[in-house]
Order: sequence, then structure tokens, then C-alpha cells
Amino acid sequence: MTQVKQRATSTEILNHVFRFRRLVAGPDGGCADVPCDACRAPHEKKVLKYIEADEPLHFVIPAFPAKSPNDRKVLGALPDMGERLALEFLQSFCDHLTHYHAPGARVTICSDGHVFADVVGVSDDDATRYRTELEGMVRSFDGSAIDFYALADAYRSTDYDALRTELMAQYAESLASLKHRATQDENVRGMFNGIHRFMFEDRIAVSEGRSRTKVREEAKPVAWEVIRRSNAWSRLVAETYPDALRLSIHPQPVHSEKIGFHLVRTRDRWLTPWHGVALETGDGMFLTKRSHAEELKASLVWRGNRPSHFVAPHLTLQEVMS
Repeated sequence: MTQVKQRATSTEILNHVFRFRRLVAGPDGGCADVPCDACRAPHEKKVLKYIEADEPLHFVIPAFPAKSPNDRKVLGALPDMGERLALEFLQSFCDHLTHYHAPGARVTICSDGHVFADVVGVSDDDATRYRTELEGMVRSFDGSAIDFYALADAYRSTDYDALRTELMAQYAESLASLKHRATQDENVRGMFNGIHRFMFEDRIAVSEGRSRTKVREEAKPVAWEVIRRSNAWSRLVAETYPDALRLSIHPQPVHSEKIGFHLVRTRDRWLTPWHGVALETGDGMFLTKRSHAEELKASLVWRGNRPSHFVAPHLTLQEVMS
């Protein structure tokens, strides 16, 4: 394959990937609809390396930590239809890339549940059960393009308190440095605002009788620590998989080195399966919060003796996303 053909193939691959971008709000110069050369530039060298080697593209995505403890958002502590949809999408995404690059692609889910379980009110046992169930889901549909990597894999131990301490000692940025960057970088501020909203929603759900203002203030240091932990894990992942293309479940700018990535359709650019539920309408699946599905008078579906998702066949996807 000539260099010209390789570059054309790289452009096709990245344009396909960008169809699923999860972008931050704000002006994008039209790049949200039509990716430009600057959108592709941070990733092109890695894509070309896989094309030249005739090997499957490799993506990594720090994601699928554990279910939110907020029962206004989710159906329980274990994966449900939302996770299944996301995992099946990742498999089909890798399958589709064989159209542009015959060896296809694979994706490593760098599960970060144990990285900040103690901060967000999730037990390490729940995080472990969550990952075990995810692996079972992948096996159930022969998700051969998907594998997993987690804190225990990185350090060959399950003493999670010790592992978190080691991770932060090796890879964490100081809180003062992170806060200073937030004053200079609107993307860091946007990240804080998004994580702070999640932490506030989760804490207010278990803070009956306490003022929203008080809970909102208490959620701020938690949000900063989640970001510090998440960034530390990202650095370890980057060091472990230096050649992999980096996907993110958080919204990213159009010209970012990380590609913000939608796993399931949703109207909320921040929502994920572990902070929501799947809702099946008369014409498609949609990710939303449990409280929203209940407000729509959707019916709960059980599978395998536990709640799976909601159905609202009398509604259209457009109606629930409006």
C-alpha cells in the first residue's frame, strides 16, 4: 500500500471514529460535523503505524468503573441492559473498522472502579462484582475484540487501599497544581463542573434532610479527588499502552489527544451506562436516568431475575430525547 493510500485509509478510519465523538459544548468551527485535519492530527501517526504493520488498531478506554450508588439514576449495583448495549456497540465498532482496515480493531476497557471506589461511595467488592459481570456479558455475545485491564492487573495485587496509595504516589498531580490549571484551562474547569454535578447528584440522594447548598459544597473536594485519581490512572494507562488510540467517556474538545466517545445514544453529553438506565422506545434504545424513565411512565423489564431496562413503546426516540 502506498503512503498516499495509507493516509487516505487513516482519514477514513478517523472520520468513522469521529462519528461517535462526545464533544464539549462551545464553538467548534464546524468540526463537529466535518472533522478537519487538526481533528485527525493527534491520532494519525498511531493509526498509520497499525496500517503499516497490517495489525488490528488498538483503542483503550478508561471506563466501566461500577454502578452509581444513586438509585434515582440506576437500577442496582450490577451491569444491566445499558452496559450490554455499550459493550455490544464497542464490538460492532471494531467489526465495522474492518471495512477500512482488514485486520479490524480491538479495544481494551481500562476499568477504573477500584481507582476511586472509596471516594465515590462504592465498595471494592461491588466494583469487583461489576467487572466480573461485564466479562460474563462479553463472553455471552462472543465479544472477541474486547478485553479488560484494571488496577489489580497493573500491580498484581488486590490490596486496593495499598494499590490506590501506590498509584497516586507514582502518577498523581497535586491538588494545588490541578486547581491552578483549572484557572487557566476551560477544559479542566468543564471537567470539574461535570464531575462535581455527578458527585452532587449521588450525594444528595443519600443526604435526606440536609441542604442542597451544604451537600454541593461537600461534593467539591470529592470531585477534585476523583479527577486526580482519574488523571493518575490515565497516565498509567498511557504508559502501559503508549501506541493505543485513546478514547474517553468524558466530552473532549474537537482537537484533543483524547477522543470523547459515545457508547449509547443519550441527550446528556456526560451520561454513561453506569450513571443511567436503558430505555427502549417504539423506535430505538436511549440512555437516561432512572427517574426520567419513571417520569415517562415507562415499564420496568426484568431479565435473569433482576431489573434490566425500561420500555415505553408508546413513545418515539425523538420524544424522549427532547
